[in-house]
Amino acid sequence: MFYTYSLGLYGGFDPYLMMTIRVIADDREQKSRVIEYLKRLGAYVIVKRLEVGDYVVSEDLAVERKSVNDLIASIYDGRVFEQAKRLLEEYPSSFIIVEGDFNSTILSYEKPQVIYGAIAKLASAWGMPILFTPNAEHTAILIYTIARQEQEGKGKRIALRRKRKLSSLKDWQLFIVESLPGVGPVLAERLLEHFGSVRKIFNATSIELARVRGMTPSRAREIFRVINASYTSRHRSEGRNATLY
Repeated sequence: MFYTYSLGLYGGFDPYLMMTIRVIADDREQKSRVIEYLKRLGAYVIVKRLEVGDYVVSEDLAVERKSVNDLIASIYDGRVFEQAKRLLEEYPSSFIIVEGDFNSTILSYEKPQVIYGAIAKLASAWGMPILFTPNAEHTAILIYTIARQEQEGKGKRIALRRKRKLSSLKDWQLFIVESLPGVGPVLAERLLEHFGSVRKIFNATSIELARVRGMTPSRAREIFRVINASYTSRHRSEGRNATLY
């Protein structure tokens, strides 16, 4: 059971974590400690503004994270059903994680059947499972476990699905630049205004990238590394690491 897993259990080395698991996290999640715990588990976390969901772990699966109070509030105002609808349209195998002490909180409500009814409807009629964790550390463990099953067990790739229609040249240019690590809509616009084209951005050095307002040197180096590093296919990578298992 993953509830018995401690982040310090393996003293910083665990063959279980040697294959890099990737997770895309919404930039608004940086206020929580989930991203920190994911990194400690060995995940490579890409922080970007997501249109739906809080974490994307594969091309088919995204996660919406809620506190107990946020879940209950979103049930009463109907927001949770709209969020579930949008999430399932983009990522058909998605689920909601509810973080906190659900059992104690629900005891304070006079009509808990309203809450239970909504949870049952989401699970049975919508096909949207709701999973519960006690805190941010266990949320990270659950997300990492699901990501590992999706990416290693099922061989799925991690990918963003966007509802935005790319009808113009500018839309396509922004879309390509926003796919770079740590680049959101605002920084993408600045990069294109500064360099003038996507090709010039891709040809820029890390020093040149760092001159753009809002671009940190570490982010510039990461972008340069991603653009210029040689590609290693999944099959070659798995072959090299096969002896670890």
